[in-house]
Amino acid sequence: MIEDKNQQRTQLSDLGEFGLIDHLTKNFEIKHKSTVKGIGDDAAVLGFKNKNIVITTDLLVEGVHFDLSYMPLKHLGYKSVIVNLSDVYAMNAEATQITVSIAVSNRFPLEALEDLYVGIETAAKIYNIDVVGGDTTSSTTGLLISVTAIGEVKSNNEVYRDGAKPNDLLVVTGDLGAAYMGLQVLEREKEVYKVNPNSQPDLSPYSYIIERQLKPEARKDIIKLLKDLEVKPSSMIDISDGLSSEIIHLCKQSKVGCDVYEEKIPLDPQVISTCEEFNIDSTTVALNGGEDYELLFTMSQDDYSKIKANPNLTVIGYMKVAQVGIHLVTRADTKIPIKAQGWKNFNV
Repeated sequence: MIEDKNQQRTQLSDLGEFGLIDHLTKNFEIKHKSTVKGIGDDAAVLGFKNKNIVITTDLLVEGVHFDLSYMPLKHLGYKSVIVNLSDVYAMNAEATQITVSIAVSNRFPLEALEDLYVGIETAAKIYNIDVVGGDTTSSTTGLLISVTAIGEVKSNNEVYRDGAKPNDLLVVTGDLGAAYMGLQVLEREKEVYKVNPNSQPDLSPYSYIIERQLKPEARKDIIKLLKDLEVKPSSMIDISDGLSSEIIHLCKQSKVGCDVYEEKIPLDPQVISTCEEFNIDSTTVALNGGEDYELLFTMSQDDYSKIKANPNLTVIGYMKVAQVGIHLVTRADTKIPIKAQGWKNFNV
């Protein structure tokens, strides 16, 4: 086949991750009644009698998603499971099984892969899931890990990204920005090590934010908490690419606008102090950092009394009609349009 040299070449970075997914999958048709929800949410949903099955998958690539110069393989195995479980919980579902596939180059000995799978096994025990399959193959470019997570949820209990309504509250779990700042500390110490391999950094002042980067947790506890409080979110998403990106996803798919209040965004003191050290604005980090794996959801104002005293949940804004737009209300009470500036694939 002769290649047409004049054929148009579109850079993947022009589309971005989600634009690429939309473009490549726009012609796929749903043919089975059991496919309740296909491409376009945190996970797919399959319906079987009184129960729906959710399925999600993520691919982690060495040099793109992780750096083994400071990411221990045990932590990497653990994290590779967590990033997938987080998508299951974002559907208001319970995670039940995973499959794990790896491609690995010959620079990794057996003992290295054993460490990787110790991390996977630890996550499976803590989150009560079964490892039910996978695949292994060789790689010429380092280590690749693909995990598929499966979960279940009662019919009509699943929560999508498209259910938010004007006047709904916008709620976030935990605190934001720590994983990004942990990455900044690790990257800085990596550069110091290159100059002086004998240096031993004191990372104790950064223990929380480094753990948030190397060993994040998925918010399984929030799904149980909301059930116990009898609160069903109207929409939900996990925060993997940054708060700003996830807010925009909810707004676009729900066809609503949003006001987010800067002063309400939850930040750990260690994040604030490290941002000052690096001379980085903490709000920018919270909005655009990513890899927090917290849950962002909307809920009716009628249920506010059920969550107002809970330390795990913070109301950071509320949804508005779409025509109003998506804005950050600053501490100075000015409105700034929110743009997605979090993690972008194909720009590395």
